[in-house]
Amino acid sequence: MIRIITDSTSDISKERREETGIDILPLQINFGSESFKDGVDITNEEFYQRLEKADELPTTSQINPYEFTELFNKYINSGDDIVCITISSHLSGTYQSAVTARESVCPERIRLIDSRNATFGLGLLVEEAVRLRDSGASAIEIEAEILRLVDKVRLFAALDTLRYLKLGGRISSASAAVGSLLGIRPIISVIDGKVEAIGKAKGKNAAFGELLKQYEKDPPDPNFTIAFGHSNSPKMLEECMAVFSSVLDIEKVRKSAIGSTVGTYAGPGAVGIAYIAK
Repeated sequence: MIRIITDSTSDISKERREETGIDILPLQINFGSESFKDGVDITNEEFYQRLEKADELPTTSQINPYEFTELFNKYINSGDDIVCITISSHLSGTYQSAVTARESVCPERIRLIDSRNATFGLGLLVEEAVRLRDSGASAIEIEAEILRLVDKVRLFAALDTLRYLKLGGRISSASAAVGSLLGIRPIISVIDGKVEAIGKAKGKNAAFGELLKQYEKDPPDPNFTIAFGHSNSPKMLEECMAVFSSVLDIEKVRKSAIGSTVGTYAGPGAVGIAYIAK
């Protein structure tokens, strides 16, 4: 059997995890002296409630090698092969923890992939790995196809506020204040495994229009699923998706809720789209 493993930054729901039979290892979120396992000890709603009241950003902790080693050993000892897809190595040390664990267990039976992405962009790759597994592909074949797709994943998002970028030290207090007054919404993307600001828009509708513009500039491969995601703002997600209804079938897209690891920096009210480009 082929076991597919990812981490909690993939923001794949518990229901979907159970449907697909994948394993999701959680990162850790730390609010001061309190620690929570992402998606296990704290729900998305509880996380965002805490985040909005916090004077300082929570910190996040990578999955350690021991946690990967335990899970890898469990499946290798059962005779299974493993495909493990993690958050971008530029965004977390989780991938390196998995590398360390693989070397100590059974390198030849563990296919390890750096997604160079996060949240619902990573989730797209995991879903494709599931589809390939279910179609009868081997672990080596799954690895080869996912590696081919890694650089084709596009993720564009509009943030609702600059506050969390400010708390994270990404912009100055003056810039954050001006941005808030003007209703500026930064547009971000994951490029070469890193989060990059690619533009800004004044107001919600302009931000959604900017996402659509990026989508049309670099269109998706119709053979793959498109995903939309939001950080504790399902209503805003629906508004964003409505803007895209003229160019794609909204009924066929996958929806994702951005969890606490990525939400720490995005803050509530972020919405975005991810897909595999042609």
